[in-house]
Amino acid sequence: MRLPRKLFVVGVGPGSPLCVTDAAKEAVKKSKYIVGYTYTLATIEGIMDRKKQQVLEVTMKSQEDVYQDVYKRMKDGEYCTVPFTGDVNFSESEVVDRLLEIFGNDNVQIIPGISSIQVAAAKSRVPTDKAFIVTFHVTGDIEQKKKELVQAVKDGKSVILLPRPWPRDLTKHFMQSEIAKFLRENGVDTSKLKAWVFERLTTDKETTFTGFVRDLEGKEFSDLSAMVIDQVKRQTYLEF
Repeated sequence: MRLPRKLFVVGVGPGSPLCVTDAAKEAVKKSKYIVGYTYTLATIEGIMDRKKQQVLEVTMKSQEDVYQDVYKRMKDGEYCTVPFTGDVNFSESEVVDRLLEIFGNDNVQIIPGISSIQVAAAKSRVPTDKAFIVTFHVTGDIEQKKKELVQAVKDGKSVILLPRPWPRDLTKHFMQSEIAKFLRENGVDTSKLKAWVFERLTTDKETTFTGFVRDLEGKEFSDLSAMVIDQVKRQTYLEF
């Protein structure tokens, strides 16, 4: 009986090795092939064994060819891990869907990780069950998401989001500055709207901005950032 070529699609957290789960570590150690982006691979550098494992770095342009090549090279019963920063179930669906096509749905195991969204929620004290959560960190159309963002803010909801860096085409660039301007131009009073921006969460280069959404216009932040609009109204169980 032939054993399948198994793929682990793994979330390895925002950046600190301390945020890599035991399940993720086990998948990495089990794999002959590890394929990922430079920043993501750095997070699991201490777990990989480059002398025994084949570690391949990819970019958005090269990833398709690399995934296809690795699948062809793998022998029956071998394992491959594709790690993603944060949680693989957030902002990575376009890549995951393609990996499911290449390896076959039944041959892929998805292992969740700690998302920067979760860390940002903890640091800002804005619970995810009381927030509108959205990612603009996708290549597809985001116009509907932008409308939902405006409505959520006008409805008094807190927001936790990942912006979209697209420096090569500024019409698609939707980082904190563009978000602040977009909200203002769509009838939101951004001068009283509390905002947080977290960069490079959980790493030794982590930074935190606190202020108002209005203050974000004209400011530049890292591609590795999460933003929170804080409109939380605290409620305890004593109120129910």
